[in-house]
Amino acid sequence: MNHLKKIRITRIEERPSDAWYDMSLRQLRHGKVCFYRIRDFLTGDWLFKTCRDSELGKVMVKAVKCPPGTRFAQLEGNTMLFQPSRREGWLYDIISMSQADEDDRISRKVAYLLDDVPAVIRENYETKPYEDATGKKAPGKHWVTLTEAEDDKAMIALFLLERAWTLSTITPEQRLGAIQQQEKLKPIKRKTEIDSGQTLACPICGDKFKLRHIERETTIKHALKKQ
Repeated sequence: MNHLKKIRITRIEERPSDAWYDMSLRQLRHGKVCFYRIRDFLTGDWLFKTCRDSELGKVMVKAVKCPPGTRFAQLEGNTMLFQPSRREGWLYDIISMSQADEDDRISRKVAYLLDDVPAVIRENYETKPYEDATGKKAPGKHWVTLTEAEDDKAMIALFLLERAWTLSTITPEQRLGAIQQQEKLKPIKRKTEIDSGQTLACPICGDKFKLRHIERETTIKHALKKQ
């Protein structure tokens, strides 16, 4: 099952030109900024922003608002940086997963082996050794993902997979099972449709329509059905 299809990501604002502070460069940067509202079936509702630095070719993804809870609260304000790879038009991210100790304090663990990368990431993103993706060697950097440079939604989803899903106390399968059970328990919405017996004709084309009265549990509406 492709769990990523269950994550709903909606862009709610686009700013063609804005500014943000880059902590790694310790300077103010300028470029396109977008805000997204996310409804993640596993962890809850989020608000993200993406900051696109066209001069350096980088994209920063930032969690602006997180779901409630001790673990997720520590992710608020966290960022993930996507940088140019050797493949034109693709950005890489160094894979590191959030983990929580017995006191719910959050830290991150860099993926040392490919088996350390969660299956949901390997199945949905291209995963490569750092040297293959960048042409460089660097201590402590082992595996990266590759994402299309213009795909903000894929980058946001990857943030959730690396930083949030690994903190969840239940699995995606358990959560989907609970959602399906809730759907089964919902009362069936009944609809009654009654033919009013009246016929209306369009004064322009002459087409005739029957007026139908439709009742639901809490609403009443009317519809025209062509004869």
